[in-house]
Amino acid sequence: MDELAPDLAEVERVLAVRVDSDLELVKQASRYLYRSGGKRLRPLLLLMSARAVGGGDQAPWYAAMIEIVHTATLMHDDIVDRADTRRGKESLNSMLGDDITVLLGDFLYIQSVALAAEKGDLRFVTALCEVSRRLTEGMLLEAARGGVIGLTREEHLDILRLKTASLFAACGRMGAMCAGASSGIEEALAAYGTHLGMAFQLADDLLDFTASEAQIGKPVLSDLREGHLTLPVLHALEQEPDEAPLVERVLETGDLDAEDARSVLRLVERTGGLAAAREAAETHAEAAREALAPVPASPYRDAFAALTAFVVQRRV
Repeated sequence: MDELAPDLAEVERVLAVRVDSDLELVKQASRYLYRSGGKRLRPLLLLMSARAVGGGDQAPWYAAMIEIVHTATLMHDDIVDRADTRRGKESLNSMLGDDITVLLGDFLYIQSVALAAEKGDLRFVTALCEVSRRLTEGMLLEAARGGVIGLTREEHLDILRLKTASLFAACGRMGAMCAGASSGIEEALAAYGTHLGMAFQLADDLLDFTASEAQIGKPVLSDLREGHLTLPVLHALEQEPDEAPLVERVLETGDLDAEDARSVLRLVERTGGLAAAREAAETHAEAAREALAPVPASPYRDAFAALTAFVVQRRV
């Protein structure tokens, strides 16, 4: 929305200042991270949530804080996953090594805490601590169960809820807090964020099967190569459990040659795995739209509906 352009510009200004350092290594990493793009979807959600309920002059500050947290989690994710690329470019851990990258992620997280503390509102510090706890729980659950044959659909959805949806929910909640909204509106926007985040991640899992490497900036079937089971494969294994050895071999070795890739794609297609994941994404998208019922009618509420459609239908 054009009305949010000044807020988004302020987010970028805060990011440029707060991810800077006297250390040249930090400067280089920050330039790499924040010039490599990204949708800024989470800051946008926080800004929209604040403006939808009539206020939020401090919202860009907290939107920048959320984006810094998000970037720190991506850096740590890439280390755990041994990912070579991020957004079509060499990942930071590939460039600098795991030790330096994890410290840079810690640096960014501390910067986000500083942003929360500087305004002196304990509610935002508490909210940041809560979402940080949930993000960490999600990463731990994924590390323990996310690449194990026998992972249940419910466990997988719990991982998504903790690792992805919790940050979206925090954006909705903090936006409402910035505007001084009622507890009912705050809960509604947090619920919208939860379902939006679930729809976003389920759609992202689909892209791993349906998009090209050029579109998503990483090889197709990267999730499986990196040791992650996603809903399309889980659904396929529920239908054809005898195919588990193929999937288990890829999970254990990270090797996926052209023939195995074709076998996995055929398995997912013939069992309806893609349709099942798409249906799950649409179900959460509809729940997100329904969660907006208490939010006053405005162009911003209409924009929430458009954002919901975008995350489900996107191709990158």
